[in-house]
Amino acid sequence: MQELGQISCSPFGSRPLSPGVLKIESLVRHCAAGTPAHKWKVFRDISAARTALGIPDRALIVLNALLSFHPGIVLSAGSPDLVVFPSNRHLSLRSHGMAASTLRRHLAVLVEHGLILRRDSANGKRFARKSAEGVVDVAYGFDLGPIVARAVEFDRLAARIEEEARTLRHLRQRFTVLRRDVVKMISAGIDAKIPIDWAALHGNYQTVVARIPRAPTAETLDAVVIELQELADHVLNVLDSHLREPAIAPAPEDEANAAATAHSPVRHSTIFLAEPERGPHLERPDPVPLRVVLDACPDITDYARGEIRSYRDLLTTAATVRPMLGISPSAWEEAGDVMGEAQASAVVAAILQRGAAIKNPGGYLRNLTRRAAADQFSVWPMLMALAAARLKQAPARTAL
Repeated sequence: MQELGQISCSPFGSRPLSPGVLKIESLVRHCAAGTPAHKWKVFRDISAARTALGIPDRALIVLNALLSFHPGIVLSAGSPDLVVFPSNRHLSLRSHGMAASTLRRHLAVLVEHGLILRRDSANGKRFARKSAEGVVDVAYGFDLGPIVARAVEFDRLAARIEEEARTLRHLRQRFTVLRRDVVKMISAGIDAKIPIDWAALHGNYQTVVARIPRAPTAETLDAVVIELQELADHVLNVLDSHLREPAIAPAPEDEANAAATAHSPVRHSTIFLAEPERGPHLERPDPVPLRVVLDACPDITDYARGEIRSYRDLLTTAATVRPMLGISPSAWEEAGDVMGEAQASAVVAAILQRGAAIKNPGGYLRNLTRRAAADQFSVWPMLMALAAARLKQAPARTAL
């Protein structure tokens, strides 16, 4: 019986014999005879590492079809049955009806990337010659030997890629938790009336988060997570240091000072909620369905004390966010008077969602309020633009 290694590796016709093919041929030739490899395990490893290997998905369909022509589950180095010899018609059928030209192109890709070798006959036909006992002496077709010779390499590469993916998932989870922790702690600090520049801290938070690219790597995300952790630790220390101090009832002479600081940017504004007689706007029909607002501006939910189920919940949350954005109480009050509290809350949610793109949120809100007073502004286009931008980014940032 002729040994598999004696079959020429030169391709039929005008195709050249490349250095890459010679290298893979050497790997196959030096692989110890009888070395086993579970063909579907190796195929799964190659599929997991396909991006690193540079193999397109459709080439994997062809490789899967070629493996299906091998009768066994385990491939053994040096065995003549490693050469499969399906016709183009049968190979196309098992490749989901792939066109002949496409099939040839992807077979060339598999050879180029060292996953198979061509064992071409003198006339380029694929066939097997058997002995009188029915045992294959020699076969011409596609040699699966590289699958066996490189099985350990593919296993290590797939394991490394899986570990990198696991690390990235862990970093994304940490990022999500830290993001939630920071905004909730800032909200708690504002609720507790702690005299800290919360707007500046919130600005630092937005600056850090804005550095996340559309498709972050583990390295870039790790740097952002470290900064977010430092910010979270700082905010927690601020809360701890102030909340441990015993509460002291204000002296009567301090009440005037308390009234003077009512418009401080660190005060949790509840001006709409504290004066229900000024709130007829909430009795009007909602200018935009609440679900539309939340779908276009999901960041506002990070600051809610619970689930936002109504415009009253949105208003309460917007009142928390308002000082973080540097929007003054007077600008907030004027927006509610002119737009209605529901629409003003939706605008604040949209301003928060746009983040660093709006340099002066307070001035921006006042400008929108003036336009609304002149009947030249509606929140609908703003929300639709944000929703469209989120849909465009969805494939790259769903995990975040």
